[in-house]
Formats: sequence, C-alpha cells, structure tokens
Amino acid sequence: MEHNLQHTVSLLTHTPAALNALLRDLPETWTFRNEGENTWSVFDVVGHLIHGERIDWMPRARIVLQFGETQTFGSFDRWGHVRESQGKSLGQLLDEFARLRSDNLGELRALNLRPVDLELRGRHPALGVVTLSELLATWAAHDLTHLHQISRVMAHQYREAVGPWGGYLGVLQCAGHSFP
Repeated sequence: MEHNLQHTVSLLTHTPAALNALLRDLPETWTFRNEGENTWSVFDVVGHLIHGERIDWMPRARIVLQFGETQTFGSFDRWGHVRESQGKSLGQLLDEFARLRSDNLGELRALNLRPVDLELRGRHPALGVVTLSELLATWAAHDLTHLHQISRVMAHQYREAVGPWGGYLGVLQCAGHSFP
C-alpha cells in the first residue's frame, strides 16, 4: 500500500484514544511490569511515545521542509523517556501524549502538504536519505508497533495463568520485533 497522508493522520489521531481506552485506570500490575531484563513496561512505552512526539516526528518534518538533506536529523535516544517520565502517573502520561499528539497533528495539518512536498528529502543519521512521506508513514507504523508491543507486554503477565491455552495465543508466541 502506498503512503496516504489522510490515512496516516486518521490513524495517528486515533492512537491516544485507543491507549486511553485500553490503559486508563488499570491496576499497576498490568502497566508497570515488563517482559524481563532490558524490556519496557506499558508505562515505558507510553513515555517513549511522548518522547517521540517531542523530539522526533514533527521536529524532523520541519528539518526536511526547512533544510532538506543539508541538515542531518539529531539522534533519537530510545531511553530518553525514562528521565522524562519519572514521578508521573500513567494517567498523566496518557493526558500528555494526547495533548502533544493533538498539537503535532494540528501543526501537520496546517502545513497543507502537497504531493510534491511529501517527496522532499531529509537525512537520517543511520538510514541516510529519507523522504518526508517515508517519515510520516513511519510515524503511523511506529504507533502500530507500540500498540502491538503493549498488548504483548500485557499478555506476557498471564503467560503462565492461561495454562495449556498459551499455545493457541499468538500474542504469547511473539518474541518481539523491535527495540524495547
């Protein structure tokens, strides 16, 4: 499927509400446990999504639009969320994510991007030249990756409790596909 900006914005718009519906007011045993050493909890994943809203998607889109390939994107610290999330509740993180996402999508819509704009190129520090279209499509796929991760981390908490049904539950068979 080719990238479609309207479809991307639609998906990105729904992510905060989906997270809120799934996670708000759950007991901490669902949201603060992980899958083992050097893995993330649901709380960590939401913090990571916030970190990305702050320093990744729209800041990089602005770099592409302003500087093209002449300015390389800054590196993304995959653990940068840990410090930023300290002392906050999951409810506060969900609210913060919803606000930041709304602000970023408002800014994205205000750009009134045309197909020619989506082909503009930027420079990723590890991947090299990327298009604005690829960046925006990755933003949507990134949300889906972490929605998958959240369901996998939560299901992991019941891996023993489900007994023999574990073999039938694909989410318990998944070993993960991305960095924590």
